[in-house]
Amino acid sequence: MGQTSIVLADNVWILVATALVFVMGFTGLALFYGGLTRTKSMLNTIYMVMGSFALVSILWVIYGYSLAFSGDIASVIGTLKNFLLLNTSPTQPAPEAPNLYHYLFIFYQMTFAAITVGLIAGAYIERMKFSAWLLFGALWFTFVYAPVAHWIWGGGFLSQLGVKDFAGGLVVHATSGIAALVGAYVLGKRKEAVLIPSNLPLVALGTGLLAFGWFGFNGGSALAINYQAITAAFVSVLAAFVAALVWAGLEWLKFGKPTTLGFMTGVIAGFATITPAAGFVDVIGGLIIGLLGGLACFAAVVWAKPKFKYDDALDVWGVHGVGGIVGTFAIALFASKSVGGVNGLFYGSASLIFPQLVGIITVVLYTAIVTFILLKVVDQIIGLRVPQEVEIEGLDTNLHGEKAYGEK
Repeated sequence: MGQTSIVLADNVWILVATALVFVMGFTGLALFYGGLTRTKSMLNTIYMVMGSFALVSILWVIYGYSLAFSGDIASVIGTLKNFLLLNTSPTQPAPEAPNLYHYLFIFYQMTFAAITVGLIAGAYIERMKFSAWLLFGALWFTFVYAPVAHWIWGGGFLSQLGVKDFAGGLVVHATSGIAALVGAYVLGKRKEAVLIPSNLPLVALGTGLLAFGWFGFNGGSALAINYQAITAAFVSVLAAFVAALVWAGLEWLKFGKPTTLGFMTGVIAGFATITPAAGFVDVIGGLIIGLLGGLACFAAVVWAKPKFKYDDALDVWGVHGVGGIVGTFAIALFASKSVGGVNGLFYGSASLIFPQLVGIITVVLYTAIVTFILLKVVDQIIGLRVPQEVEIEGLDTNLHGEKAYGEK
């Protein structure tokens, strides 16, 4: 159809959605994580998010987009025909979304790749070398994110099987969560393995920016301005608020006091859980998924983490990994044909149960194995952890020559 297929309104919306996801990842996530970190390593945490976001964005343009979306080799990986965006044009429609300009589709997907790597940082903070983080991030993006994105969104074998993932329950949240869990075990515990937030108002600001950005993350994944985009954004907010209230209630019952940190964590858990299902479920499904997300993520953070003694510093696995996996399977239960064109079990069809389970198992196992290998490789090349004295004194001064708030 050529250029006549371009829809101006869709391009305006997806450009706005791209900006929302950019602010969500480059600023919101950085502030959210930074506020949760001790003051002496706050800047390093922020830099880990922002630095990896910039690095992955460039790698996406060089070869990441091509590997994820351009052509197909054995249903496992794309080709390099769009290396450095060769054979693409700013004036032509995107092959994956003919209503959008090609560069806009590439730009939008770039922000997803970048934020996924940034999410992992929350598990590794206060003890990982900055150089090791950047090297690992580049390798992980290449050998985990790009293949998994191709499998599910780029025409690979999981999409052929019928696996559904609207906005990244597997591609973004499950992969980053599993990488966080594996890395927590490989890196080992921090010397002071207790969450001591340095600035909760900063966490609140980060939470707000993340929530705002999720309009673009989930609503934008419709790749058009239509009823599915509006439904996805609407049910996402509802699920986030349900999960936050569930978290607050459970915290109140268990500890006697509801905390602002718990409420904000619940908000993020709800958004993470609804992400894969946002474009497939109606309001009732969104409310139920928010409830499940609040329960499952709270159990992972408050019960499983102390029991299994892993130092996932900012609960990337407990919130994003668990939420993404729960939400991905929930599609098989609560999908409504009126929203996303397919029905789940509670709407009369069990057809999604098998592909969703296969998708979850495949992505989890692949991500865990490859992440473990990459961490070991990076450790052999430059080492993963900073010296003990650097960890105790703080990474900001030792690795970057700076201090938060300019304190002496």
